[in-house]
Amino acid sequence: MATHHQGHDHDQGCGCGAAGKGDSSVLPQQVVWTRDAAVKAVGGKADMSAPSWNAYGVSINTRTLQKGDIFVALKGDALDGHDYVAAAFEVGAVAAIVSRVPAGMDGDARLVVVADTMKALEALGQAARTRTVAKIVGITGSVGKTGTKEMLKAAYGAVGRSYASGASHNNHWGVPLSLAGMPVDVDTGIFEMGMNHAGEIAALTAQVRPDIAIITTIADVHIEHFDNEEGIARAKAEIFSGMSGGVSEGGIAILPRDNAHFPVLKAQAQAQGLHKILSFGEHENADARLVSCLLASNGTRVQAQVLGQDVAFTLQIAGKHIALNALAVLLSVAVSGGDVAAAAKALQGIEAIKGRGKREMIDSGEAGNPITLIDESYNASPVAMNAAFRVLAMIDPGRGGRRIAILGDMRELGKDGARLHSDLAVPLQAAGIDLVYTCGSLMKNLHDALPESKRGAHKKDSQELATIVPDVLSPGDVVLVKGSNGSKMSVVVEAMRRIPAGGGSTPTGQKTDHNNQDQNGTLHAV
Repeated sequence: MATHHQGHDHDQGCGCGAAGKGDSSVLPQQVVWTRDAAVKAVGGKADMSAPSWNAYGVSINTRTLQKGDIFVALKGDALDGHDYVAAAFEVGAVAAIVSRVPAGMDGDARLVVVADTMKALEALGQAARTRTVAKIVGITGSVGKTGTKEMLKAAYGAVGRSYASGASHNNHWGVPLSLAGMPVDVDTGIFEMGMNHAGEIAALTAQVRPDIAIITTIADVHIEHFDNEEGIARAKAEIFSGMSGGVSEGGIAILPRDNAHFPVLKAQAQAQGLHKILSFGEHENADARLVSCLLASNGTRVQAQVLGQDVAFTLQIAGKHIALNALAVLLSVAVSGGDVAAAAKALQGIEAIKGRGKREMIDSGEAGNPITLIDESYNASPVAMNAAFRVLAMIDPGRGGRRIAILGDMRELGKDGARLHSDLAVPLQAAGIDLVYTCGSLMKNLHDALPESKRGAHKKDSQELATIVPDVLSPGDVVLVKGSNGSKMSVVVEAMRRIPAGGGSTPTGQKTDHNNQDQNGTLHAV
């Protein structure tokens, strides 16, 4: 089948993924667009005398298109969606929005012709936003957006009908695509917004018009395009600009109280006329306050107070940062009038996402002693690296195994990129990581900063690194793979998945005997 992929690589979770539609997995299949409504929304021309059709979703990608979708033929930098209209129909598209009629398709009643397909996608998204009476939640932040979005989807799904943008659809095409796929009768719509330049969030929030805006945290992600972190904070705070009028009159901001830039975020929210500004964190004045957090390799036990209500729950995902984002989720549900206890219970079923902490057991060829893969290959930044190292430190290797980090470049760090990479040597050693394999010109700085005993190999890129991975791993190893999306560390992940039974040969580098420690980990108060 022909494939079609559009968009650009907005790294660190702020860009395009392979999926091509919003995720309505919590909903039964339902009509999202009738032909008449879709044609009217985009101002297109179609053969209205032909039999009508109903659409159940919207797609820009034939690889992920589902039967019953509308296919929007976008023109990207390298590919033109008009070349894939026939393929879209072959896999079940009911209609295609085009700006020119593809060769051999004159008179095809399934075509909706517009002047500009990107503008048509935006118009379809705006029509979906205008017709809904759902509560709309917008999320941004330097890290944690997609994971928080998934928690919001589950939490709101426990108290009503929720819809959320798919994958990391948070850029200039992902946001209108996600809006366009939102069914008319949901109770809550949840949309992620990302950026790597000032002004991008403002353009996206103008489309989403959130009733509730959540900022997860501010950190030195995409710092290359800003003078300092405060510049990042101000760019993220653009999310409030879409809340001051229309259906979002009186919108609510939910901010990270422990973050150094909380005062800037609060001031920006106030400047946009928001009067209800709430916060989450460990700070004594946080509206959703973390009381205690017990961490283990297999999860996080949380005790908190949400608007004065005591809440206790356990997450399957390890990490204090995950627990804090869960509090933002519960606070959002609380101010929406939802059942916080039911929402907290729903969070207990959330699992880590592929490329963002998902764990897999790889057959090592030694019975009962697999290799543990922690797939963090989708994004990376200094703050995210440190969080991942802490999680790796909590996971005890199996018999004779080691803790190994396989790391690719962190992108868009600007003039401090070399230093920020070499600085990772300290937290890596503090976390008790036994070996570190690296690739990329920036990660060479980390390789050089590590003590000889911690150095694995350094390679030019992930392709070269992937060729040696099967031979450097042993039964019982726990392996973290992490890097910015542009570093293509998923290539290393796939190489690990192909490790044949029997494991690799004896790896190079120093080997530490961990004497078959308990793989479940021990809970530690934080």
